[in-house]
Amino acid sequence: MNNYNVPEEYRPISMWGYFGYQILFAIPLIGWIFLLVFAFGGTKNINLRNFARSYFCILIIMVLLIIIFAIAGIGIYGMRGVMS
Repeated sequence: MNNYNVPEEYRPISMWGYFGYQILFAIPLIGWIFLLVFAFGGTKNINLRNFARSYFCILIIMVLLIIIFAIAGIGIYGMRGVMS
C-alpha cells in the first residue's frame, strides 16, 4: 500500500481502484446512482469525481449515438417500404 503525503481530496486512485469503479458504474441501476453521486460532488476525492464525470460524459455520448443510429435505422426502414 502506498502512503502518499497528500490530503485525502488529492490522493490518487490505484489501477485496481479505477477497475473497481468501472465495474461499479457499469451496474445498471445502483451503479448509475453511484455515478451521479460521485460526479456531482458526493466524494471529497477530486480524482474520483473527475473520473466519474468523464464516465458520465461517455455514457451520455453513447446514449446519444444509440438514439441517432436508431432514428437513422427507422428512417432507412421506412424508406424501404416507399421504394418497393
